[in-house]
Amino acid sequence: MHKEGIKKFPYYVGVNSLKDIATKDDRVCVLNIVGGESRTVTPVSHEFSGGNIVFGTSPGRSGQKLETANGDIPVYNSVKEGLAAGHEFNTGVVYLPPSGVRDGVAELVRCNPKLEKVIILTEKVSVRDARHIRAICQTNGVDVFGANCLGVADAWNHVRIGGALGGSKPEESLVKGTVALFSNSGNFTTTIAVYLLTSGWGTTTSVSSGKDVYIHYAPQEFLHALDNDDRSKCAVMYVEPGGYYEHGLEINKPTVVCVVGRWKARLTKACGHAGSLAGTGDDAAAKEKWFMDYFGVDDIYSPEKPVFSKKGAVVINIAHIPEALTKVMEANGEKPDFEPKGDLSLKCWFAGNAGVKLPKELDCQAVTAVAPYDEQIAVISKQVGAQFPRQAMKDSSGASVMDPKTQVTKFRNVSILDASKKSLEENLALSLLSVYPDEFGTSLVNIALNTYVNHNGTAALAAADASREAGNSPNTVLSSSTSIIGRKRVEKAIKVSELFIEKFQHEGITDVSADFDYKDILKSLTDEEKALFASDDCPCGVSEEEMLKAIDGLKKKSVFIEFAKEAAGGKPSKRALLGAIWTTVGWGPLMTKEISKATMAVLPWHSRVFSTFVGTSVSSKNQTEDSFRGVKNTELLTGSFTETAFLALIGKKPNKDELFEFSMLLGLIISNGPGTISAQGCKGAVSADGPQESGRAQINKSYVGFLTHTGFAHGGNGYEAVAFLIDRFKETGLKDAADKGHGLKLKEIADNYAETYAEYKANEKAIGNIEYAKVPCINHPIFKGKDVNYDPRERFVTELFEEKGIYNVFLDFYGNLVRALFDAKVSKNVYCVNVDAVIAVILLKMVWKPFMDGTVSDSDIESSGFTTFLFGRMIGCAAEIDDHINRGRNMDTRTAASKCNYVR
Repeated sequence: MHKEGIKKFPYYVGVNSLKDIATKDDRVCVLNIVGGESRTVTPVSHEFSGGNIVFGTSPGRSGQKLETANGDIPVYNSVKEGLAAGHEFNTGVVYLPPSGVRDGVAELVRCNPKLEKVIILTEKVSVRDARHIRAICQTNGVDVFGANCLGVADAWNHVRIGGALGGSKPEESLVKGTVALFSNSGNFTTTIAVYLLTSGWGTTTSVSSGKDVYIHYAPQEFLHALDNDDRSKCAVMYVEPGGYYEHGLEINKPTVVCVVGRWKARLTKACGHAGSLAGTGDDAAAKEKWFMDYFGVDDIYSPEKPVFSKKGAVVINIAHIPEALTKVMEANGEKPDFEPKGDLSLKCWFAGNAGVKLPKELDCQAVTAVAPYDEQIAVISKQVGAQFPRQAMKDSSGASVMDPKTQVTKFRNVSILDASKKSLEENLALSLLSVYPDEFGTSLVNIALNTYVNHNGTAALAAADASREAGNSPNTVLSSSTSIIGRKRVEKAIKVSELFIEKFQHEGITDVSADFDYKDILKSLTDEEKALFASDDCPCGVSEEEMLKAIDGLKKKSVFIEFAKEAAGGKPSKRALLGAIWTTVGWGPLMTKEISKATMAVLPWHSRVFSTFVGTSVSSKNQTEDSFRGVKNTELLTGSFTETAFLALIGKKPNKDELFEFSMLLGLIISNGPGTISAQGCKGAVSADGPQESGRAQINKSYVGFLTHTGFAHGGNGYEAVAFLIDRFKETGLKDAADKGHGLKLKEIADNYAETYAEYKANEKAIGNIEYAKVPCINHPIFKGKDVNYDPRERFVTELFEEKGIYNVFLDFYGNLVRALFDAKVSKNVYCVNVDAVIAVILLKMVWKPFMDGTVSDSDIESSGFTTFLFGRMIGCAAEIDDHINRGRNMDTRTAASKCNYVR
């Protein structure tokens, strides 16, 4: 041992110089050598140190060997057995579980009188056991390092004992120099060593002290050994809150101390290391003050405010350590050990802005990673599209979630309140792409959807008509037609999408409208591939020429549409154009990994189903070869799909306010989360097909699953409020529900009804009838209990209508009604008008004029209301279908037999 300047401690300290902590003469025994952590760390330490581990123990595994590049390390049942085999050691390394650490240390001490050092890697050794360990080792003259540490290392001696200091390549960070390291954090010991290299500083001895409650080799011992190590000119210490180990120190060499964990002062339980929970006076702020007093400085060092002295500096950011150390050493007339190696600038191996345009200073560019990661990243970079982990998705969703407090659902991370401001076509695109399309993309989506709306002469429309004539509800009618849109109906469009993905995925296209030379790809097409683009007979909707003309009319190009045109000699089929359109719209999300290749390929199939929903909701009586509901097919191509859906329901094109209200109506219906019956229906359909083989999932059948899980109680129930309002207003002479000057006394109508209802309710309760009729669309199980209650979703719509100058007499009436019910003592407080009322009043306003004219019947309104629900919920279920295909497992929506009940 180094004898100069030995300080007298009130307890045993055997290591008096840092040069003696990890030496070439040390021989090591590792307890639990073939355990999970040791199995990977120990061979690296053994090789780096030139073969310093003589044996290890693992009960029941005697005779086994741990293979390393420096030869095999023998394994024995016990320390005693290893010593009996002729091996000698002076250092023990402990990888045992917390409950076994004390006995393991005791075994090392009892069996080996030559033991000098014990290094404990195990985290969260109990305080009681730590006391016993210290007592055992103090009594027998053994130094203890840890627990909860990553061991010790010496760059001069090229030795590492214990944990993973320096990682799998310690020679890269443990570079010979003049800086001694002491750190409560094992990982940061290595990080600091690497950071120091960027300013030209290497290391001598690195001590990972650990940060359990007991730190056996603490700052006081370290600084004593530092004084006696002539290799070490200075030191860096990394300190966490908790404990008084740093108080009252004697620091004789220049030192930079990084004190972290100011935020931990607010904690009441340990977070991270067990010993980092501060008590009174030992938090980060206190420790900063201790060290500032040692160094004679009055502030923290930062590049903006470099406060330091010849004695040292205090930092709170490890990135500031190299600069602070250089400044302190310059003040002492010392220069760095060597030229700087690397720098601390951000070097991203991966970089992506998810399509967001960022300022240059924030726009990080990827750099080539170091080997072997560069090759691995190159392989990963070739993976196109999102790849989602598979899991059981019965009551789970990556597409939607409802906030239980506000009852507002988010789908694709967009609130349905915000989605209600968007058009039907934009929300349909969002449901599948996870992002809204730009203006050009939206225009293309409209063309794709409107091209296939007219179903004149198709089997799908015939099936819908037959279902209607049989007296079925709208959901059953659409189930019939949607069933016809099987894979073969869209097979060519899907193959076109798949071809585009295969041929263009590695071409670096980020802007689909930018010029791109695809001549070589065009030449590589086989005859079979060229045939995918050629004109064919597709009777549904508009002609190929009309569709292409509408696309060309947008005055903006798409590389995929242009490719389709050239591949077909200027006359691409509608199916090819459908595939090209959806590839154009989906390319950005595919490249930014928002969507998967599987999603991209079947976008045309979803598109055809959307068109069928709207198209077959109208009977064949209102569809001819060249018109839909009296509007020319070519005219539909220049409009929005939202207008087409309105036309299908109401029989006329909407004005500006009607279009806005209709879009909002559909947006509010999108989703109530994955637990709704309709969502469970489509998820169950996907689950039954087996999403783990995504190509087998029948997209149209999944929508049928949604449709069959709607009905008069879920989807058709909105008519109750409509019927209620019709009864209130049909004899009032109201002509225009949008006219604020209607001349009706809404308060009087509401008061009269409230009085009548109060009497009715009292009579029913008097005779013991608790199933009396309730007023539809008022009150809510969440939004109640206040003097005046509001559904935030209803308020959102009402305020938005006021902002837009849109008036709805029925919504106005509902506001009067809840007040009247309170005044009539029907309710104890003013009920809220819930969001279902909003849906009802918007729908009734749209059909009020034709209803009063006698051109629309009560049953027509009921059917329109139900169909409107289906149009809106189609958006949310599209997202659930896509999400379940990408994330779900086969048959994951089933219920275990043990959870089912038999009822007699």
